[in-house]
Amino acid sequence: MDDIIIVGAGPAGLTAGLFARRAGCSVKIFERLAPGGQAVLSHDIANYPGFLSIDGFSLTEKMVEQVKNLGAEIVNEEIVSIKKEKEKICVVTKDNEYCAKKLIIASGAKERLLNCTGEKEFTGRGVSYCASCDGFFFKDKTVAVIGGGNTAFEDVLYLSKIAKKIYLVHRREGFRADNIVIEKVKKLKNVTFVLNECTKEIKGKDKVERIDFCSGLGLDVDAVFIAIGRIPDLDFLNIDVKKSQSGYIIVDKDMQTSVENVYACGDITDHRLKQIITACAEGAIAGDSASKD
Repeated sequence: MDDIIIVGAGPAGLTAGLFARRAGCSVKIFERLAPGGQAVLSHDIANYPGFLSIDGFSLTEKMVEQVKNLGAEIVNEEIVSIKKEKEKICVVTKDNEYCAKKLIIASGAKERLLNCTGEKEFTGRGVSYCASCDGFFFKDKTVAVIGGGNTAFEDVLYLSKIAKKIYLVHRREGFRADNIVIEKVKKLKNVTFVLNECTKEIKGKDKVERIDFCSGLGLDVDAVFIAIGRIPDLDFLNIDVKKSQSGYIIVDKDMQTSVENVYACGDITDHRLKQIITACAEGAIAGDSASKD
């Protein structure tokens, strides 16, 4: 039995593992995908201290190397449920069961779906949630990016170097993105803003060919990149931790949840600012708190 199990190997989970290992605890970090979490997909990070600009893969690669060098074990298995017992907490994967004295949940967030007709049918055939992953396939094509936050605008900046034409579609006139990225996008000559429009349907035969709006208007496009935010990734969590109305885990100043010996940090907590730097800060507190007797 380990001292601490951490669910999620993004910046929050990796930093929690770093602080827990430095405190002398045995640590297993579980990640169903590649270590680094959603941060791996960021092509340009300009607000992380110490770097004028760095891509997400390079930054998280350094985090992974650091925590591994300290002796934390990263386990590439998907957790399907959790068992809370009196003296231990166990995580259950498809093939195994692992137990520890304490648990840190750092599973991050997953993409929010648009939930329009055609979205599911054309996912992987022109519908994408990752511009840096799939943008290359639409070189010199016409694409739409749907959203109004930082992710949507960063996707536009990335795609502007690849696609011939980009439509930025948003349901309102105002944006949630930072002014610095909004101004950068406004200067791009191959970007057109489509405002006050909600997407009703994504159409095509074998691949995406068009999007139709609720107003009755539409656009001919080769791809649709959906960037409308994320929701907490907690499908595996079957223990009764207290959550906010929007489904985020509520924690105290020590990152302790409402359940004894269960901590949470990063994008799954009920905190306003969800950035790599805040995920790391919460991870540091969680790792330190869970290391105490």
